[in-house]
Amino acid sequence: MQATVRVKKLNENAQLPRYGSERAAGADLYACLDCDSVSINAGETVFIKTGIAVEIPDGLVGLVYARSGLACKQGLAPANKVGVIDSDYRGEIMVAMHNHSSSAKTVENGERIAQIVFAPYVTANLIESETLDDTVRGAGGFGSTGK
Repeated sequence: MQATVRVKKLNENAQLPRYGSERAAGADLYACLDCDSVSINAGETVFIKTGIAVEIPDGLVGLVYARSGLACKQGLAPANKVGVIDSDYRGEIMVAMHNHSSSAKTVENGERIAQIVFAPYVTANLIESETLDDTVRGAGGFGSTGK
């Protein structure tokens, strides 16, 4: 499935998101800094600009995920775990990058910092109800179905 997503550069130095391979689900997002690099101390969260805005078609959402290499090797990942970009948002995409490691890390201008996946979603018609149908599982949660 393919969709057209319009991307606007808000900064002349911004890079358009790019897919790393033919079948990649996520397109890389790049840091667009006002300086050469930004240091993120251990346990700190810093907003990293991408210099772009997107026009996501109705019925799709942009989901911003960590890049596995950056998260596993450097300990840098989005603070909110998954960023949600609604189709009516037109502001700059920023990544709240959190340093999970025990030492300061550096994000370089132009570095790949996260990835965006475009996915369809369903909007639920939420209605209040006095009762819910019973199931075998019931209210069991947090490991109640096994390990």
